[in-house]
Amino acid sequence: MLAASSSGEEPTTVGASAGLRPPRYLLFLQFTLVNVVSTALCAAAWLEGWLSDALTGYSLWLCLLIMAVFIHGLAICGWRLWQVVREIDDVHAGAIRSGSRTAWYLAQVRGAGAESRATACGLLRLRLAQPSSGVRHIAGILIMLGLVGTVIGFIVALSGVDPQQVPTVENVAPMVARLINGMSIALYTTLFGSVLHLWLMVTQRILAMAALLLYQSIVERGERDARA
Repeated sequence: MLAASSSGEEPTTVGASAGLRPPRYLLFLQFTLVNVVSTALCAAAWLEGWLSDALTGYSLWLCLLIMAVFIHGLAICGWRLWQVVREIDDVHAGAIRSGSRTAWYLAQVRGAGAESRATACGLLRLRLAQPSSGVRHIAGILIMLGLVGTVIGFIVALSGVDPQQVPTVENVAPMVARLINGMSIALYTTLFGSVLHLWLMVTQRILAMAALLLYQSIVERGERDARA
């Protein structure tokens, strides 16, 4: 998780950096737009009755588990995006907070040669990749939970099929109902896992883009300090 200074700590100003400031809220606008549109589509599907059967029976608990993991990942993504954007603003404003990645990198390259600066750049890239990789890992868990629900659904469907009772007419209806119930569990959990995975991955890409902008801003600041 991205490092942040405590709320009571004042940033240490080391001089304003040159260049144009990036649009502060553009990344947040993208993040908000993705979530608003996705939520609206889900709400429309619910109002049309396409998802009402998903929140019944065994599929209810599996879908709620998938949604809980998704909300957790989305909250982490939003919080880390806020931290990254705030640090980008600090770099461009010349207000470097102690304990931040910017302060760490500038301390590493201060007075260092080209090879040492290149090594520090590699380490900085790895540190900035951690937030988005954690969100990507949570998105992968959504797919796995969807597959687990698929397996459970097939087990439920096949457990109600008894070949010896098929010739008996009165036993066919319960077996068909059990089969349909199991298939609905498999399909709905797969749908929930896949859609929420795609949703979270889109927001993860926004976070990765913000981390790349922060990386470029920090390295440019370090190079300017090295040439000064």
